[in-house]
Amino acid sequence: MRYSILALILMLSFTIQSCAQVLGDKTTYTEADTLRGSLRPERNYDVLKYHLKLKVVPEDQFISGSNTITFKAEEDLPVMQVDLFENMQVDSIVQQGQSLKYQRKYNAVFIDLGNPIVANSVDSIHFYYSGNPVVAENAPWDGGFVWEEDREGNPWIGVAVQGTGASLWYPNKDHQSDEPESVRLDVAVPNGLINVSNGRFLGEKDLGNGYTQWSWGVNSPINNYNVILNIGNYAHFSDRYKNLDLDYYVLPYNLKKAKTQFEEVKLMMDCFYEKFGEYPFVEDGFKLVETPYLGMEHQSAVAYGNEYKMGYLGNDLSGTGIGLKWDYIIIHETGHEWYGNSITAADIADMWIHEGFTSYTEAVYVECRWGKEEALEYLKGLRRGIRNFSPIIGNYGVNSEGSGDMYSKGANLLNTIRSIYDNDELWWKTLKDYTETYKHQVIDTKTTENYFNAATPVDLEPVFDQYLRQASIPQLQLKKDKNKIQYRWKADVENFEMPVDVKIKGEEIRLKPTTDWKTLPNNNLSSQDIDIVAEEFYVEVRKLN
Repeated sequence: MRYSILALILMLSFTIQSCAQVLGDKTTYTEADTLRGSLRPERNYDVLKYHLKLKVVPEDQFISGSNTITFKAEEDLPVMQVDLFENMQVDSIVQQGQSLKYQRKYNAVFIDLGNPIVANSVDSIHFYYSGNPVVAENAPWDGGFVWEEDREGNPWIGVAVQGTGASLWYPNKDHQSDEPESVRLDVAVPNGLINVSNGRFLGEKDLGNGYTQWSWGVNSPINNYNVILNIGNYAHFSDRYKNLDLDYYVLPYNLKKAKTQFEEVKLMMDCFYEKFGEYPFVEDGFKLVETPYLGMEHQSAVAYGNEYKMGYLGNDLSGTGIGLKWDYIIIHETGHEWYGNSITAADIADMWIHEGFTSYTEAVYVECRWGKEEALEYLKGLRRGIRNFSPIIGNYGVNSEGSGDMYSKGANLLNTIRSIYDNDELWWKTLKDYTETYKHQVIDTKTTENYFNAATPVDLEPVFDQYLRQASIPQLQLKKDKNKIQYRWKADVENFEMPVDVKIKGEEIRLKPTTDWKTLPNNNLSSQDIDIVAEEFYVEVRKLN
């Protein structure tokens, strides 16, 4: 990949560290946003399985085929909403051999089921479609297909749609609250090319028309945006970690570099197994797939485009030098397998559950390899990209993410909570228990808050409220009154309280400030004698005199 210097500077400045299309900073919403983001009566069904059968024509940037959607009606269902971008053609929709009538509105398709599906019954529809899907201009920061060629002139094709929506290229119930329990993909591509999708390889079939069909099966719940295809002239090699199959698909001329670079996967798994528990999709295996864009957390088929460089395309997002010791895309995007793919936010307004926790996995990996001191330094360095202009939780029901601060600010929030715990054994146990408790589940922010709050006697509710639902961080104010120092919090949350560690002339103590002034017992101190333990607590400090 080639990036302009200006584009790279902008990426680093705003620290949009992952590869999602962040939809924050939007303040007005349309009917289209509501159709996509809300759980309307027409969405009262539970998707059980998708079976995608597609033909991809690279020279025309064209796809055609079908998705068989197997579902269970949660209530009587006369009309069902299936999402497909309006630029894509609906060829027909068939149920039990009968063509169904439908209406389209924006990117939603409302299907008249004829005889309503009775509550709790299971049925399926075959949705046939075709068209030229949206092309990404700057994947993965905008959504769409990527139609590229490798340096030998072979088609090299990928898709990145997180945020923008999986309905950009296939019909589905495009809402994060509902994950199919399994997916099968049968993707036909020109002979000589390979398609790599999620899950296990089920076989290839020469169709006799110049195309070969590559079949893959996923046997775990999966986010819609994670369902993927990767088409190219791939070379394959494999490895194993404990009971986990590791498969790698790379361009042939990068095979030697990949075999060296991807050795880091086993070091990463050592760390993540210890801190988060077993890889959550052992049954589907783990893959890294070289892509013509930077990367994405596609479940069991992680997209890799970091050009076999350390850091983030050879740069360190933290500015500390620590980020150059490891391959950012391998670590970050695989971290999403636990946070985002296994534990999924029901509404994208809560995407910090994906991005904040996954950004924290970077520091966890640093700590496993190089120690806590460097992990804290790395997290502190990430703060340079935090803007604190808007909350990191978005608006619910309208397909709205919060601000891009969800990455680094979310990670620093978790580090601050660890410091509040003041007990690393308890912190690691709580983090691992949380990760295993909600494995393969769809949850919300309150569930996350309650879990971490229950593990400590300190009330974390005001902490979560301030960092997640307000734009600014709490400010610790210090002032001298006569011969003593007073301190308090200034925050948006009413009656905000949070313990914090400070050093007074080099001696570390814990303060328990509130929004009322409190007084240190020490005499003859100035505010300059007091320093926050900044590596452990992400707060602002203001010395009033």
